Amino acid sequence: MRKYLARRALFAVGTLIGVSIIIFVVLRILPGDPLVAILGVEGHSRMTPADRVRIMHDLGKSFFRGDTVAQLILHRGPISAEIGLLALCVSWLVGLPVGIVSAIRPNSLSDNVARSLAILFIAIPGFWLGMLIVLGLLFWFGYKAPIIIVQFWQSPWQNLQIVIGPAIVLGLAQGAYIARMSRSCLLEVIREDYVRTARAKGAQERNVVLGHALPNALLPVITISGVLLGFVLGGSVAVEQAFGVPGLGRSLVTALIERDIIVVQNLVLLYAMIFILVNFAVDLSYALLDPRIRYA
Repeated sequence: MRKYLARRALFAVGTLIGVSIIIFVVLRILPGDPLVAILGVEGHSRMTPADRVRIMHDLGKSFFRGDTVAQLILHRGPISAEIGLLALCVSWLVGLPVGIVSAIRPNSLSDNVARSLAILFIAIPGFWLGMLIVLGLLFWFGYKAPIIIVQFWQSPWQNLQIVIGPAIVLGLAQGAYIARMSRSCLLEVIREDYVRTARAKGAQERNVVLGHALPNALLPVITISGVLLGFVLGGSVAVEQAFGVPGLGRSLVTALIERDIIVVQNLVLLYAMIFILVNFAVDLSYALLDPRIRYA
C-alpha cells in the first residue's frame, strides 16, 4: 500500500511541475503585452526599462485591480467550490438511480428514455444550456444576475440562489455520464456467478442488486467521477460566465480578456492542482476498495 501511494504521489508531483512549466511558457509566448492594455500605447512608450521590470516582477498581484491572487481566491473561491461540490452531488443523485433502473430493466421504455436523455445532456454544451435557463428566468421571473458575492455563512438562502443554477447545469451533464457508466457496469456485474448464487439462495432482488452487485459496479463509477471533476472545473468557467456568477471561473475569463497573466497563470495552476489532488484521492479510494490494485 505504501509503495502504491508513493508511486502515485511522485506521479502527481511530476504532473504538477510539468503543468506549471507549460503554463509559464505558453502565457509568455502569446502575442500582446499586458502593460499596453493597462497604460495604453502612449503610456507604455513613456516607461523606462526600470519601470517595466519593476511592474512585471510584482508577482502575485493583479495588474488591473492591485489585489493579490490569494485575496481573489479567498474571496471568490468558496463560490466556485460550492458549485463544484453541488454539481458532483447532483450528478450522483441523478445519474446513479437512473443507471440502476436502466440496468435492472434493460431495453425497456424507461431504459430507452433514460439513455436518450443521457445522450441529450452529454451533447448539450453547458454554457448554452446555462444561457437558455438564464433567459427563461429573465423573461418569466425577472431574474437578475448576481453582482455581489454572498458567502454561505453570510446568508445561506442568497448564497444558494447564486450557486444552484450553475450546479444543476453542470450536475446534469456529469450525471448523464454517471448514468451510462453505472448502467454498463451494473449490467456486467449482475451476470456474474456470485450474483446468480445470491438469487438461487432466495435473496430478494433488491438486496441482490444493492448489496451484492452495486458495490462492485461502483468502482469504475468512482474512477470516472474524478475525471468528471475536471469537466466540472473546466465547465464552471463557461457556466459561471453564462449565469454571471462572481466565481473563479468568471475571474479567469476576465483575466484572459484583460491579459492579466499573473491571475491567469495562478488560477490555471490552481485548477490543475485541484484536478491532480482529486484524482490522487480517487486512486487512493480505488485501492482501498479493490485489494488487487493495492498490492499490484
